[in-house]
Amino acid sequence: MTESPASPTPPGGSSTPPTDPDQRWHPVATTVDLVPRTVYRTSLLNRELVLWRADDGFVNVWENRCLHRGVRLSIGSNDGAELICRYHGWRYSNRSGGCTYVPAHPADSPARTIQNTTYPAVEHLGLIWTTGNPIDEMPPFAVPELEAMAGEILGLRNLPVAAPWQVVIAALAEHRFCPPGALDVDPAEAEMSANTDGLAVTLTSSVGDHRSSAVFVVQPLEPGRSVVRPVLGERPPDPIGVLRHHATALARFAKATEAREWATPTEQPVALENPVVLPSTSTATRRSALTEVTVAAKRLVANHIIALELSPVDGVALPTWQPGDHLDLHLPNGLIRQYSITNRPGWSDRYRIGVKREAASRGGSAFLHDSIAVGDVLTVSEPRSGFPLRRNVPQTLFIAGGIGITPLLSMAHALSSMRLAFTFHYFTADPADIAFVDDLDYFGDVVKQHLGLSPHETVAALREVLDRPEAGGQIYACGPPPMLDAIRSIAADAGWPDDAVRFEYFENTTQIDASSSFTVELARSATTLTVSAGQTILQVLREHDIPIVSSCEQGACGTCVATVIDGEPHHQDVYLSAEERAAGKLILTCVSRTLADRLVLDL
Repeated sequence: MTESPASPTPPGGSSTPPTDPDQRWHPVATTVDLVPRTVYRTSLLNRELVLWRADDGFVNVWENRCLHRGVRLSIGSNDGAELICRYHGWRYSNRSGGCTYVPAHPADSPARTIQNTTYPAVEHLGLIWTTGNPIDEMPPFAVPELEAMAGEILGLRNLPVAAPWQVVIAALAEHRFCPPGALDVDPAEAEMSANTDGLAVTLTSSVGDHRSSAVFVVQPLEPGRSVVRPVLGERPPDPIGVLRHHATALARFAKATEAREWATPTEQPVALENPVVLPSTSTATRRSALTEVTVAAKRLVANHIIALELSPVDGVALPTWQPGDHLDLHLPNGLIRQYSITNRPGWSDRYRIGVKREAASRGGSAFLHDSIAVGDVLTVSEPRSGFPLRRNVPQTLFIAGGIGITPLLSMAHALSSMRLAFTFHYFTADPADIAFVDDLDYFGDVVKQHLGLSPHETVAALREVLDRPEAGGQIYACGPPPMLDAIRSIAADAGWPDDAVRFEYFENTTQIDASSSFTVELARSATTLTVSAGQTILQVLREHDIPIVSSCEQGACGTCVATVIDGEPHHQDVYLSAEERAAGKLILTCVSRTLADRLVLDL
């Protein structure tokens, strides 16, 4: 057992554990989680914590918040003596949590009152323990077998469980496993004894002459979420087999516990004299459910381009994103704008977007540049994409123009993490326009920059880049519409397969003709609707509560695409490929119409 210097008394006292969970000691990490010069993020009782080990061995457990702008310290850096905030470089001292340096005021000493909230830490039985309400002595948990073998313990797999800690503790009393030397026996045949003490359950398993004890300590993260941190009271000759046995048993345990927790009783349907019409669950614009996020960071990454990091409010898990996804960002001024996610793999606690100030801004990009500050709360849609990344090809060619780099960044990072080959061509007017330099430097020599080219020179460069199609290769492109039009034409002339060229337009510059009137028959809904001049198919569908998701609503993202059963579409989008247009089986309902007077859709 080791404890951080100046930490409370380790287990072994005689006091009775408090009944208040906030006064108990809880495991919040394992010893191996605290790798030197790294930072570890976790939660305890709905409180977000940051853990880091200094070079002197001291384990710091702090509130995960910089006192300047509230940015998570878990995205900062650990230099062995101080924890440094990533946003404005505020530095906090090992042990005390006091601020030691503010870069904006290099000649001044920070006030002593600038001190992060710290919690005590004890390192024991391969776990890091802390408490939300420090007390003089860390209460014991009843694990005599493990205490006696503290030098011979084996840490088992830590397991998240989507259930309250009280439920997990109760379920652990019924958990079964086999001791080393009898791993081939069905766990149901093992004799088990259980001893529950607060947030720890000690289980002893016996099969014949073989006997083994383990303690399962539960870390309450937040309502409905827990982590089981088990420790075996011995180090067997074959630890791999034992670890595999316990991992399998715990996986079954988690699945069964979550199934019981989230199961809903089945009721017999009741016949109603009059049918009930449920209200639509959609929003007025048919966009997906919204999530509140906080602006955790805002920084300039190029001339007229800022990066915003959006973190969940109150620790709520963000919806999963994929490379190439974008968000609908709902602004306080009532506008809704779409921005690509530029995250790297593993960034599940935040979304990063890039925003270019448009010269002809209608209030979106200008508002984000001028009025949004760190700490502001916004709402975003669930991530979505009409630009998914294929990760099963030997070579990918990325071509970005200006702010078109944003959707391609997350794609390139994904391929890089998988060690898949790619080349990245980036066209900008000036070196000052190069965005996300850190990401590009990370990719190294695969990045080819094309600076200050005229439109004619850009086309010539694209012809050289696309001259020789690679077998099994693919192209992902994003940038200004003229550039993308040129890429599509040049790639087709060079012999690139149509399905190997993928692109994302940020806008549709096509002159939309909305002068026609026609009928739309919805095959699944058995409904016929009239689309009048000046209306879009999407608007008419929405007026009649026909569910269809939309996003950009200008024919660029492909979100509102529908399948055509009969009729001749009049395509006015920039999303569908030439092959898809010729097939006539798809239509973007936000801008396209029909060349006849009737269209039948699979809706």
